[in-house]
Amino acid sequence: MLLFEDDTISNSNKTNFEIPILSFFTGAGFLDIGFMQAGFKTVWCNEYDKNFVKGFEHGLTSLTGKKHRVSNTSSIVELGPNQIAREAFNNTQIPEVFGMIGGPPCPDFSVGGKNRGRDGDHGKLSQVYVNRIIELQPTFFLFENVPGLLRTAKHREFFKYLRDQLSFDYLLEYRVLNALDFGVPQDRERVIMVGIKKKWLQKKLGVRKIPAHYQWFQWPEDERYMDAKTKFLWPGVTPYGIEPEKPEMIPDELMVGSILCNTEEMAKLPNGLEGFVPISDKFYIIPEGDVSRKSFKRLHRWRYSPTAAYGNNEVHLHPTQPRRLTVREALRIQSVPDYYILPDDMPLTHKFKTIGNGVAVKLANAVATSIRKMIEEEPH
Repeated sequence: MLLFEDDTISNSNKTNFEIPILSFFTGAGFLDIGFMQAGFKTVWCNEYDKNFVKGFEHGLTSLTGKKHRVSNTSSIVELGPNQIAREAFNNTQIPEVFGMIGGPPCPDFSVGGKNRGRDGDHGKLSQVYVNRIIELQPTFFLFENVPGLLRTAKHREFFKYLRDQLSFDYLLEYRVLNALDFGVPQDRERVIMVGIKKKWLQKKLGVRKIPAHYQWFQWPEDERYMDAKTKFLWPGVTPYGIEPEKPEMIPDELMVGSILCNTEEMAKLPNGLEGFVPISDKFYIIPEGDVSRKSFKRLHRWRYSPTAAYGNNEVHLHPTQPRRLTVREALRIQSVPDYYILPDDMPLTHKFKTIGNGVAVKLANAVATSIRKMIEEEPH
């Protein structure tokens, strides 16, 4: 059975061993998939939302052919470091090399969300995640969130406060990355922060003090897609029902038409016919590529999708058909392999919400691959 349609897990990806990771705010597991493709193994994961748990367990099991379960479904607030370590490592010694990955819920930092920041119920979870990193002392960690964390003064201040806490034990790097720049047909920016444990790196390098300008982490880049929004000449708006000319210079994988517009193929795929019944006249009126409004954005077949955010009354329309996107189409926009299947008994609203909450798999894999190189490369 093929595990991943684009990137199978092979021995070449696992040069030494599967590096264990603890996954927080796991959702439907898209971040985990990207790390699995790079040779990591989720040994413990936590997700509180019961529908997301259902999606993760069914999706990862269908993808890999092996049974996957969420390790703990309690709120992270209720889980102390000792319990997490016991569950993750089965009461054995904590390994020398392991990581933590997670994207705390982001509505409190989102420009289009509640904007309550550190004081919101979701904002507080960022602090709890940082507390768990400091307590568990992983070799490395990944923290993912929305770019609003850097674009509002009070959120920037909170993000600095979090970094200051981590900087005692960790070297830190953070950057805004766009999934579009990694071959995903979606304009999706995310703040990614990566940390490496200072003591571990000192031991690896054989030094008492890490040189000030030592380049310990290399951010992933793909020259084919770098700065894709400005590099290519993207088509504008086209009246609905008129077939626009396909651009010659834009890579197919950056245009949603390459993954959405073979409707016969899409209908045969798992989750391929799951979607809300169209009941609005707007489905026949909105031009192709008109994404200017808050909701009812119609994708353009020869452009990238706006940020997939299907859980906040945001409706994305199919480029050529008078309807919303289906579940499979939304999964493809998040670069999730077709072997990943969401279960029949998961409510449709929650399917779209968990898809919109996830990290694009190709972006997750690019970052995970860079982290793997950081861990395995010889000292220089």
